Amino acid sequence: MDLLLQISIFVGAIAALLWASERFVASAERVGLSLGISPFIIGVTIVAFGTSLPELATSIVSVLDGTSQIVIGNVVGSNITNIALVLGLTAVVVKTIDLEDDLWHIDIPFLWGSAFLLYFTVMDGHLSLFECGLFLGGIVIFLAYSFKDQAKADAADRPTAGWKDYLFLVLGGAVVSVSASYVIASITAISVILNIAPSVIALSAVAVGTSLPEVAVSLAAARKGKASIAVGNAIGSNIFNTFIVMAVPRFFGPLVIPPEIITTYLPLMIVMTVLLGVMSNNGKITRWEGWVLLLFYAWYFSAIIQEAG
Repeated sequence: MDLLLQISIFVGAIAALLWASERFVASAERVGLSLGISPFIIGVTIVAFGTSLPELATSIVSVLDGTSQIVIGNVVGSNITNIALVLGLTAVVVKTIDLEDDLWHIDIPFLWGSAFLLYFTVMDGHLSLFECGLFLGGIVIFLAYSFKDQAKADAADRPTAGWKDYLFLVLGGAVVSVSASYVIASITAISVILNIAPSVIALSAVAVGTSLPEVAVSLAAARKGKASIAVGNAIGSNIFNTFIVMAVPRFFGPLVIPPEIITTYLPLMIVMTVLLGVMSNNGKITRWEGWVLLLFYAWYFSAIIQEAG
C-alpha cells in the first residue's frame, strides 16, 4: 500500500509540474518581453532561477537534516542532467537549436568558470565560507553582465503584461517548486521501499527530481518554438546551481563532500560542460548532437548504478 501511495503521489506531482511549467514559461516570457528583455536572457535569469529553487530548497533541508552530502551530489547530478538530458531532449525534439550570438561572450565562459571553480574549491573535501563568498560574488557578476548592454525593444513594440501574467509567474514558480518537492519525496520513499542504495538516491533520484522543472520548462519552451529559452534555462540553471545552491546551504552548516564525487562525477560534469561549449561553437546544437548528449546521460546513469552495486 505504501508503494502504491507513493507512486500515486509521484504521478500527481508530475502532472502538476507539467501544468505549472507551461504557465510559468508563458508568463515569464510575456513579463520579460514587456520589459524589453530578450528571450534568451529571460531563460538564463528568470526561468533559470525559478527552476533552480527545488535544488536550493532540498539542499538546505539536507544540511539541516544532517545529510549534507546530498548537496554536492544534487548540484553535480543536476548540472550533468541539465546538459545531457535537458538539452539532449530539447535538441532531439526541435531537431536544431539555434543559439544566441553572444552565447560565447558571456554565458559559456561563466558556465566553464563556475564548473572549474567548483572543482578547485571542493577538491580538498571542504567548502569554506570564504569560498562561498566567491560563489555569491560570481553570481552577482554573471547577472550584471547578462543584463549589461542588452538592447531593449521600443516600448511600442513590446507586449503588455497584465496582473494575470505576474500572478501566473509567481503561482507557476511556486507550484513548480512545491510539486518538484513532492516528486523528490515520493522518489526517495519509493527508493527506500525498494531498498535502493542512498548513493543512488543522492546522485540520481534527487538530481533527476530537482531537474524535472528544467526538463519540463525546456520542453514546453521547445514545443512553443522558444528553444533559446530552453538553452538559457539549462545554462543559467547550472550557473545558479554552482554559485547559489552550493553556497547558501553552507551557511546552515558544513558540507560533506564524498570522495567519489570529486574523483568521478565532478570531472564528468566538467567534461559535459566543455562538450556543450564545443557543440555550441558553431551557433547551433543539432539533433545528432542531442542524441550524443543522451548517450552520455545513459552512461552516467549506468555508472551510478554500477558504483552503488
